[in-house]
Order: sequence, then structure tokens, then C-alpha cells
Amino acid sequence: MAPPVAAAGLKDKQERLLEQLLQADTELTGQQVHALLRQSELPMGLATVYRHLRLLQQKGLVRCRHLPNGEALYAPTERDEHHLTCVDCGATTLLEQCPMPEVHLHGEQASGFRLLFHTLEFFGLCSTCQERQAP
Repeated sequence: MAPPVAAAGLKDKQERLLEQLLQADTELTGQQVHALLRQSELPMGLATVYRHLRLLQQKGLVRCRHLPNGEALYAPTERDEHHLTCVDCGATTLLEQCPMPEVHLHGEQASGFRLLFHTLEFFGLCSTCQERQAP
């Protein structure tokens, strides 16, 4: 068991990360969160940022989505955002509302699973990439 001071330090780091994500108007990469914290009075190492983002995700407070180029974007789960993403150029459009606001898992489908949050993404080609690829 971690000493109280160490446990408090972990909580403080997670609170600071969550605060940065809540203040942002959009999703942030781990690098962007790291850069914002580097400018603060209490900077945090990049590995620490990613470790705590993962812990926040496991608590259901942060969601992570991956772009076609492999880049991970983080946001607080209280912002229920979903996207249309172009697989060619990577352009992302935010959907105005969740098409599945009431997700419920039933019976064997749930099998003891505790749902923390959901992500929903649609992948395709934006109009610009469609025009460019047209014969």
C-alpha cells in the first residue's frame, strides 16, 4: 500500500491532467497535455502523463480514440463526443449529438462487464478526398 503522501501525489497528478482536458475545447494528444503542463508550476514528465491518462481512462473519467495515423486523442468522458473521420486525410468532424445516447448491455452480452463509457466513430472519405480520388 502506498504511503498517504504518495497516494495524494498520484491523485493530484490525475486531477491536474483531468483539469487540462476539461479546459480544452477539443481533444488533446498526450504530447499536447504534456506541453501545457510543462508551462505550469508543476511540470510532469511525458511518461507520467501517459501513465496517468491510462489510469484516468481505467476509472472511466477519460476516453481515448485513435486516428487512422495511430495518434491517440484524449478527452473527458463527460463530453460525449463522436466523430466522422476521413481515412485518407485524417480530417475529423464532430457529430452534433450521440446517435446512441442510451447504450445498455443485456444478459450474456454484459457478462459482469461494467460499462464506463463508449466511443463511436465512423470512418470513410471526406468530400475533398472523394473528389481527388474520382477517376
